[in-house]
Amino acid sequence: MNDAVIRTHLADMLNQPQAHLTFDDAIDDFPRDKRGVLPDGFAHTAWQLLEHLRIAQWDILEFSRDPKHVSPKWPEGYWPKTPAPPDDNAWDSSVARFRADLAAMTALIEDTKNDLFAKIPHAKSGQTLLRETIVLAKHNSYHIGQLVLLKKSFE
Repeated sequence: MNDAVIRTHLADMLNQPQAHLTFDDAIDDFPRDKRGVLPDGFAHTAWQLLEHLRIAQWDILEFSRDPKHVSPKWPEGYWPKTPAPPDDNAWDSSVARFRADLAAMTALIEDTKNDLFAKIPHAKSGQTLLRETIVLAKHNSYHIGQLVLLKKSFE
C-alpha cells in the first residue's frame, strides 16, 4: 500500500461515516434543552462528551505538531467542570473548535512532508503520527457513539 492510500484511509477514518456515524451526525440537531441532562444509565451529559471530545482531540493534535505542548492533567483536565454548557455560545464554540481541530489534524496527515511512521521527535514513548491518528479516530468514534445513544434516549 502506498503512502497516498494510507493518508486517504486515515483522513477517511477521521471524517467519513464508515463503521460509525460522524461527529456532525451526532451533534446536528442535538436538542438544546437536553445538552446538560443526564438520563438514568448514562455516565455523561452531551456537554461533557462534546467538551471531552474537543479537549482530547486538541491535545492529540497539539502533541502531534508542537514540541512545547503541555497536555492537561488527567483526568480532570479532559472534562468540563459543569454538566451543562453555560450558554448556547459555549456549545457552538466547542463544536466549531472541534471541527477546526479535526480539519487541522486531517491536513497534518495529508501533508506529505509529515512522515506518518517517524517517531514524533518530542515523544517519550515512540509515538508516531500514524499512531496518534488511529488513537484519535478510535477515541472519537467511541464518544461519538455515546453521543448518538444519548441523543436517541431523548426521542
